[in-house]
Amino acid sequence: MSQLTGPTSVAGQALFTSSATQQHVLGEQMVTPDGRKFRYAKAGASALVRGNLLQSQAEDTDSENLAVAAAAIGATTVTTTTTLTLTANEMAGGYLLVAITPGLGQCLRIKSHPAVTTAVVTLTLEDPIAVALTTDSRIDLVANLYNAVIQNPTTATGSVVGVAIHAIAADEFGWIQTGGIANVLNDAGSTVGTNVSASNATAGAVEAAVTAQAAVGFAVTGITTTEAGAIYLTLD
Repeated sequence: MSQLTGPTSVAGQALFTSSATQQHVLGEQMVTPDGRKFRYAKAGASALVRGNLLQSQAEDTDSENLAVAAAAIGATTVTTTTTLTLTANEMAGGYLLVAITPGLGQCLRIKSHPAVTTAVVTLTLEDPIAVALTTDSRIDLVANLYNAVIQNPTTATGSVVGVAIHAIAADEFGWIQTGGIANVLNDAGSTVGTNVSASNATAGAVEAAVTAQAAVGFAVTGITTTEAGAIYLTLD
């Protein structure tokens, strides 16, 4: 008889811990034998609260629609001609997306870059350019979703990324949950078996699904207003 097997996960950092030292790649996935899914993340400037829905750092529109110097097929560096301000490796582990042709549709992982202040920047890439860029190309820089995560606000400024399972200290590293049964703060009460989305009334909470708000998962049990309860997360 055939047997099904799944991914084997080995964690250098235990699930319910906070560490000042990074021990995994940001965004690395871990799956427990019961099918719950977790991603490795760094907390932002405030400690994470267990049971809270989390968001990526706020969108930085200054890092979008950037002009670039020409770059050939196979190149692993891209230099902007638009000036911007970045701390060293702020976008490392994130992505360079070509938004305007030539090269439209490429998504290239960023390896490193120096700090710049109102200046052009040269980005070193993990992935080589597949379609050459010209001075007509435009790029967006997107930070790693799991770098500097915050409590999900009532008005979205980024993407929902998971739920805090431990009080990860400010600027420290740990695991957040993205799939399977989780214990999540509920804003206005939920009915078993119904979909839930990010709340637009209570930061860090979910509520009965609203089309215009980020989908999170579905209620496994009925949940009373302002209490935490069982949500099956479908973010991963």
